[in-house]
Amino acid sequence: MHQHPLNRRDFLKAGSLLTAGLLLPWSASSARSKKLTYKIAVVDLMILKRQKLGALQLTKDIGADGVEIDMGGLGQRETFDSQLAKPEIRQQFLDKAKELNLEICSLAMTGFYAQSFATRPTYQRMVQDCIDTMKAMNVKVAFLPLGTQGNLVKNPELRPAIVERLKVVGKMAQKADVVVGIETALDAKGEVELLREIGSKHIQIYFNFSNPLKEGRDLHQELKILGRKRICQMHATDEDGVWLENNTRLDMRKVKQTLAEMGWEGWLVIERSRDANDARNVKRNFGANTAYLKSIFQTG
Repeated sequence: MHQHPLNRRDFLKAGSLLTAGLLLPWSASSARSKKLTYKIAVVDLMILKRQKLGALQLTKDIGADGVEIDMGGLGQRETFDSQLAKPEIRQQFLDKAKELNLEICSLAMTGFYAQSFATRPTYQRMVQDCIDTMKAMNVKVAFLPLGTQGNLVKNPELRPAIVERLKVVGKMAQKADVVVGIETALDAKGEVELLREIGSKHIQIYFNFSNPLKEGRDLHQELKILGRKRICQMHATDEDGVWLENNTRLDMRKVKQTLAEMGWEGWLVIERSRDANDARNVKRNFGANTAYLKSIFQTG
């Protein structure tokens, strides 16, 4: 059977179409074909159930998909005061999460909000304890805030020590195939530079919406500068005062659009945005914010 060879014009035309397809930006070509998924979680510490099994039932009652569990207090101990170091306690959490169809989205080392990651002598043991717990509970993300003492804007002289330590943590995380998400006081450009210095895909940014907002920076610009691959998880709330739906400086629909353009998907974790007039009413505050985030990120 005689076949017509592809003539030169057809060949060039086919080639140019292929090239055009390859040159399409990531978001334009894949955002259309792939529905981005977002899950909503709460922080056990902020729902006043730090390392308590009851955090899981409360998370379910609030209406969230998962929970970020804290590693426990640090103070001047050699490591976290963690109930999850005990296998039988860990198992209770895992069984309860399964029963309630909830996920443990991350483990948080919030002890470093007040303690110094740059100077504490046993930081490796602390981080290793967190990573060991992650492995035992099949959790892929840890939250590590550099906190007030590790504020690199106010204490730039700590940068070499923090970079050195985060390089070590990056190797530990790589070995365990997990990600440690850091929260810093730097702007997005500063964080990109910091991550370059650390040089590990296993150290990423755990982005907190309230940080750029309270410093008067453009939240959407910051997200875009960091980009999809540098952000592992997000604390998707602002400072306390009003619920998310009443917050005039945080346009959540626009955030969804920005994340869609970036092609970022994952966990949005509710930390604050409590009503100042009823701050301790956990179910009301976190229930309202969860329902609002779900109405935006889990519909359409």
